[in-house]
Amino acid sequence: MVCSVRFVWAVVAFVIAAAMIGAGIAQRTVFQGPSEATESIQTDGSTAYTLIDGSVLGSLPGAQALRVAGDGEVFVSYGRTSDMQAWLADVPYTAVTLGQENAVQTAVVPASVSAPAAETTTARTPVGSDLWLDEYQQTGSLSTTLQLPADMSVLVASDGTAPAPSDISVTWPIDNSTPWAGPLIAGGAVALLAGIVLYLLGIRHVRRSRRPRRKGLPLPVTEPISIADADAADKGVISSSPSRRGRGALGPGRRALIAVPALGISAALFAGCSADAWPQFVASDSPSPTPTVIVPEGQFPPAVTENQVAKIVSRIATTVAQADSALDATAAETRLTGPALAERKTNYTLRAALPDRPALPAIPAEPVQITLPQTTGTWPRTVMTVVESADATSPTTSIMMMTQADPWSQYRVSYIGNLEASTNLPELAAPYVGATQVPPDSSFLVMQPDQVATAYADLINNGQNSTSWAAFDTANDLLLPAIEENKKNRTDELNQTGQGTAEISFSATAGAAEPIALATLDTGAIVAVNVYESDTAKPTNKDAVIKLDNNPAVKALTGVDQSATGFTTTYTDQIFFYVPSQGSSDKIRLLGYRSSLLEAKVSP
Repeated sequence: MVCSVRFVWAVVAFVIAAAMIGAGIAQRTVFQGPSEATESIQTDGSTAYTLIDGSVLGSLPGAQALRVAGDGEVFVSYGRTSDMQAWLADVPYTAVTLGQENAVQTAVVPASVSAPAAETTTARTPVGSDLWLDEYQQTGSLSTTLQLPADMSVLVASDGTAPAPSDISVTWPIDNSTPWAGPLIAGGAVALLAGIVLYLLGIRHVRRSRRPRRKGLPLPVTEPISIADADAADKGVISSSPSRRGRGALGPGRRALIAVPALGISAALFAGCSADAWPQFVASDSPSPTPTVIVPEGQFPPAVTENQVAKIVSRIATTVAQADSALDATAAETRLTGPALAERKTNYTLRAALPDRPALPAIPAEPVQITLPQTTGTWPRTVMTVVESADATSPTTSIMMMTQADPWSQYRVSYIGNLEASTNLPELAAPYVGATQVPPDSSFLVMQPDQVATAYADLINNGQNSTSWAAFDTANDLLLPAIEENKKNRTDELNQTGQGTAEISFSATAGAAEPIALATLDTGAIVAVNVYESDTAKPTNKDAVIKLDNNPAVKALTGVDQSATGFTTTYTDQIFFYVPSQGSSDKIRLLGYRSSLLEAKVSP
């Protein structure tokens, strides 16, 4: 009875093993779904641009493998959907969106605004726009893997003139892992091994039950007893009878022959199970609390991302470096504007006339240490950056205000200054949050941004007698002493050459450029302004003249070497201030500046 029960359990184990192993193998074969899904997008090729909406890219979870094929150049870029639509507003384009029941649909969107003036004279090209977060270019076909959120889209084009490639496909990975296949196969192998063990134990029990017993019941009278065999067994004689050999117990070799196939099957099954055939148990680490920045509800996104700024600054640095080398003001104008461009133009003029005239400091390309973008959905847009110079021989830290006039324009540096090592910037918002641009006439600061330049000019002119003296932190201002030193040097120089026949006067005024202000976290603002410093040298004797023997720069700018009426020389100061919020007891603090010769002319 015990023997038969073992055989029954062995059969049950074999059945369970077959079911579990079969189910595990079926999950990895016939029941396993596809590993990816592909959506083909066909356009009629009637427009030069195709915009694939973020909803199409995000219609399935996971990374998006994009493939675009065309006859010539293939261009792909991605960025915020709103920015791309603004860039495409002046041309018709093909929009790829999701329709009813998530069906992909295409439609031609007509132009909604007039083309910008700059594009009427130059060929439109999508390459190198500062709006793109990234871009790719290749001939024939292009493949890339993206993982974009819903508010971003992909732009597909050729060269901006030829029709956009019409063969587009997006592929998403599908999770076809079978986490229970491994456990089922493993459990089936265990059940199979258990069945084999039970089967062997049952056979062993049968073998033992057929051996002679020392204290068994008397044999039936009708059953003959072989005395010869019994005597032979007692004498240690081994019988060679086939029937006896057939009923003997299994030896170690035959047991191994039964176990080896079972172990071989299990090993083969386990070898075919990859990591996705097992449940993944990932330990969840409890992150330490970190400060949270709350974005105000309804606030626009920042104009750029950190990666965008790094690329923009690198492009600006490269273009300006090339312009500096070639003394090309037209090239510089593509990346500079306002006071930053004005000082460069003057420097190019001087270097063309005076070979020994040094160039202005190069705009550093990296690393970008601080990024403060304006939060806006319209144009113009402003971004403040702080970039360190990678040049070990002349380490400098530059602070810049960059502006983008419209979607089709590049970012251009309007203000640039040098930060001192001791400068402490106010607390700023994170780059992914951004800051609001403070209006020039804002009354929420201790001084309106459009009054800062005039107030500081008065400070330069009148010193402690200025009505603005108490509003500024003059104790830590490094520009004021530099201006006073320059005044003294110019006066001494004129006295040496004029020998009492000339006089010099100084005046400072607000510059022509409008101030730019971005809010700080304490509701103050970083304000960039422009101030002009002028000195006028005139003869005190009607028979005397002002000579420029020791001033080749003024001579080069005016084209004369002496004047009976004198000369007026103007310097431009690009100054960055921290202006506290209204009600604060803090003073307006200088953060950085750049002073350069701007112009010189003969006095009337």
